[in-house]
Amino acid sequence: MVRTDIESVRLIKELHALTETAKTINSPLELPDLLEAVMNTIIEVLEQSDVGAIMLWDQTCGLFRPAAAVGYDLEVLKEIGLQAGESITGKVFEEGQARLLSTPDEVLGAMADMRPSNRSVMARSIGSQELPKSAVAAPVGVGERKYGVLVLEALGHHKQFSEEDLPFVQTLADLVALAIDRDQLKARADAVRETHQKERMRSEVMATLSHELRMPLSAIKGYATALMLDEIPWSEAKRDEFLRQIVEACDDMEGMVLDMLDSALIDVEQLKIELQPLRLQNIAREIALEFQHRGKTHHLVVDFASDFPIVEADSRWIKQVFRNLLDNAVKYSPDGGLIVIKGEVRPADVVITIADQGIGIAPEDLIPLFEKYFRIRSAVLHVPGTGLGLPIARTIIEAHGGRIWVESKVGEGTSIGFSLPLSKHIEESPK
Repeated sequence: MVRTDIESVRLIKELHALTETAKTINSPLELPDLLEAVMNTIIEVLEQSDVGAIMLWDQTCGLFRPAAAVGYDLEVLKEIGLQAGESITGKVFEEGQARLLSTPDEVLGAMADMRPSNRSVMARSIGSQELPKSAVAAPVGVGERKYGVLVLEALGHHKQFSEEDLPFVQTLADLVALAIDRDQLKARADAVRETHQKERMRSEVMATLSHELRMPLSAIKGYATALMLDEIPWSEAKRDEFLRQIVEACDDMEGMVLDMLDSALIDVEQLKIELQPLRLQNIAREIALEFQHRGKTHHLVVDFASDFPIVEADSRWIKQVFRNLLDNAVKYSPDGGLIVIKGEVRPADVVITIADQGIGIAPEDLIPLFEKYFRIRSAVLHVPGTGLGLPIARTIIEAHGGRIWVESKVGEGTSIGFSLPLSKHIEESPK
């Protein structure tokens, strides 16, 4: 009768432990937080356990690493790297069966092959050189998918695991495995959705780019064909107009191709920044002159103080930022007007703004403005381009340690600003 009462109490405790563990696993936590909460629950309800860890197999490095732990200093324990077959964890993982180590000698035997470096990490993480007095470990896996091992240990002589604990600990390990499996299935599903979304976006982008590139090509072919018609005596002014239209179409195509090439470099992380002392006012005037030569409908003004400081930046990429931003300013102010490039100095950085008097940008388009391939929708204006100019500019500026932003009002124009940090070395150098 006494034994039945003890067994009843045990069953009630185990049922409580399983219920609490299941509740934790079904909570809306990210996997690392969820596993930590599960370990806290297990240690709290399983009286024999003083410390424990969930050790997961990392295929990338071929080692077991701790995903969660209680009683250990997890940051220290993360230095451990158990090999296949090493210590309790490695043996239980290979055997695929729960193992009981009920005495200190059995624990010592199972841990005898633990490498000294790992033994040192374990001692530092628990704050003692003493080995556990008793331990139980169960494989964490679902079907053929093996994830790792749940290890629970007793440090005091008065505590000891028994054979009766094995099925219960294995059930806990199975619950942990289900949580990991669910997380990985979700990650795989998210990856599939992301792949499909990227493929769909790629198809849409290719269709858009094909359309955008065909437009200037059609213009070039049309004007060139017209110039070749011997039967029509074009006036000199008309021939100049056709040639100007051909040049503008070539400039549009060149800009699109350069945007795609720059974007490809950024995608493969080949954006290399080579810092050198630069006078931004000189670059601003150079790029403004390029655009001023393209047409007379816009009036470009460069406004920098005479003592504007030198900054350290990459000349090639900063010129690209100016070109991209000025290109937008020109395209989105089709009726011409004033475009001002202004430089300001703040305590820690400099700010460059490029302001136009164009059609402006609707508030709902400001947030995605720096996303790849995003194009402003306008019922009154078609602007050729790839939707890559601003994302490229943002990447370049952020790579320099600055930031970029936009302010705009529909019908009044747009102002795009970017900052670049001041170099203390240059700032403090003698003039």
